[in-house]
Amino acid sequence: MEQPKVTLANIEAQIAAWLREQSSSSNEALIGEMIRTIIKLAGDETSRGDLKILNRALKELRHAFKVFARYSSVRKVSIFGSTHIQETDPYYHLAKQLADRLAQEGLMVITGAGPGIMQAGHEGAGRDNSFGVNIRLPAVQQANRFIKDDSKLMSFHFFFTRKLMFVKEADAVVIFPGGFGTHDELSESLTLAQTGKSQIVPIVLMDLPDRQYWRQWERFVREAMLSRGYISGKEFSFFKIMDNVEAAVGEIETFYRNFHSYRFVKQDLVIRLNHPPPPDLIDTLNQSFVDVLTKGKIKQTDPLAEEADDQGTLHLPRLSVPFNREDFARLRQMIDVINREG
Repeated sequence: MEQPKVTLANIEAQIAAWLREQSSSSNEALIGEMIRTIIKLAGDETSRGDLKILNRALKELRHAFKVFARYSSVRKVSIFGSTHIQETDPYYHLAKQLADRLAQEGLMVITGAGPGIMQAGHEGAGRDNSFGVNIRLPAVQQANRFIKDDSKLMSFHFFFTRKLMFVKEADAVVIFPGGFGTHDELSESLTLAQTGKSQIVPIVLMDLPDRQYWRQWERFVREAMLSRGYISGKEFSFFKIMDNVEAAVGEIETFYRNFHSYRFVKQDLVIRLNHPPPPDLIDTLNQSFVDVLTKGKIKQTDPLAEEADDQGTLHLPRLSVPFNREDFARLRQMIDVINREG
């Protein structure tokens, strides 16, 4: 008997049937869409090299998602800085002390798995409170002794998949002095905040009291960028320069004193809070941030139907903000007001 011709329509029907048999998680449609996209690659004459990139990236991200999923309820801090800093360097001790204090406050640390500031972060936070996000380089970068062989150690071939996890999982970013790679992470963090392509989080530039590393960088930014109109003065609110561990930890904790998280739902921004907003806070926000509101005013709201997929936040009070989706520096300032006056 002649076998029926295999067509894309037939394959898609089989995929739909298979997905219906799986345990319901409300994600079947997304998984089906990804499978269909992969199948379509076969007819796109995609090169073997491109397929290898996609395959490896998908494998790396799947593994990383699985590792981080077990700790989704814990806030995490990504730490960046030079790999060339020795264990006797004051910056090493500063990073170790900061990571230790973060762990004491119930936060976990994400950093690369190599030497220098990365190792200091792992040593200070301890293995149980650390994630190692390593990068495979031509000159092999071995995991440092504080994270080696840990189940939370991940190894990436691509910088872009590695950087995605640093940003996606971070509830705060702390950056110590470093070279090109450190400034790449700093620029990425600031650009994503500026454009709204990531959640706004505290960005702390950490220095020693008698050093001027980040102050020199800030002077360059003001003289070479701000003076030419390449950035606005408001965008300096995205970061804080600090030389005190307790102040840095306090900056991160204060950011989440009342603010919890946000997401866009249709045309509005929904800001979740840890405590119900008093009426005078809402009045202050409407008066102080009218320049970034489109139609209507900021108001308290119940969870929206579109938020049903985020069960962990449905109990939180929230604000509906008709935000213009452009001025994220002002949104960063709004979060400060929510925490200060809410």
